[in-house]
Amino acid sequence: MPTRRRGEELEATILEAAWAEILENGYNRLTVEGVAARAKTGKQVLYRRWPNRSELAVAAIRHALGPLVGVAPDTGSLREDYLAVMRQMTARAQHYTPELLHGLLAEMPAWGGEFFSTTPGFVTEILRNAAARGEISHAGLPERVANLPLVLLRYEGLRGVGQWSTLGEVDLEKFFAEILDEVFLPLVMALAGPSPRPRPGP
Repeated sequence: MPTRRRGEELEATILEAAWAEILENGYNRLTVEGVAARAKTGKQVLYRRWPNRSELAVAAIRHALGPLVGVAPDTGSLREDYLAVMRQMTARAQHYTPELLHGLLAEMPAWGGEFFSTTPGFVTEILRNAAARGEISHAGLPERVANLPLVLLRYEGLRGVGQWSTLGEVDLEKFFAEILDEVFLPLVMALAGPSPRPRPGP
């Protein structure tokens, strides 16, 4: 007789089944019943954890792909740190089909939209590192400014769903540079310019 699965083991099995259903059948055909059947469990087990299929899908994506940024990059440069994050975002976005994104956007009221929010922890750490190096005078930038490169990148991805899989590396790097060099960094320097150098002694 098979051992009854519980807790994290059962949850992992369900989320892996949900991700497999999304990959094989698409988000539009994703059903709690189908995931339950694949995971060999009852659908009420799923409903106790995820009230609707959109929350289940978001949990499955996070389980399959992991966090956007596990550890904040520390390259020694504010620009390069943000660039590293943007590259990770683009690589991750290649796993999202237009159908999946459109389906989640259509059902956003059901799950609150936190899937598209940035992760303030690693952004804050990047800014603190830059302040400690003297690149900026302080790390207390407004949240909208701190998250601006990631929000613009996400917007462009949603506006042209699927484009990340067709753009070459050179075009992507050019696009990243435009966001950082023409929009973000000038704004950061205007709000929290580089720390003043120590005045020379008498």
